[in-house]
Amino acid sequence: MKRITLPLLALAALLAAGTADAACRVEYKAKRDNPLKLDFGTADLPDSACASKEAAAAALAPRLAKQGWTLLAIVSILGGG
Repeated sequence: MKRITLPLLALAALLAAGTADAACRVEYKAKRDNPLKLDFGTADLPDSACASKEAAAAALAPRLAKQGWTLLAIVSILGGG
């Protein structure tokens, strides 16, 4: 039981810390090439990126690019803005 509890507590702490600064959450579509992979995901963004889909895309695209993904579209902005 201890083996499971410690990682779950660590994950919960990371998630709580990650959302503390977020002003909004966006839903997005992204892709990777060679081989083609598609992703529908969510990301937390700061207040400055919540005003429009364009602002959200400008903030999110570099983050995804560092992970090898290309942002295709911001689907929705949840909260903020």
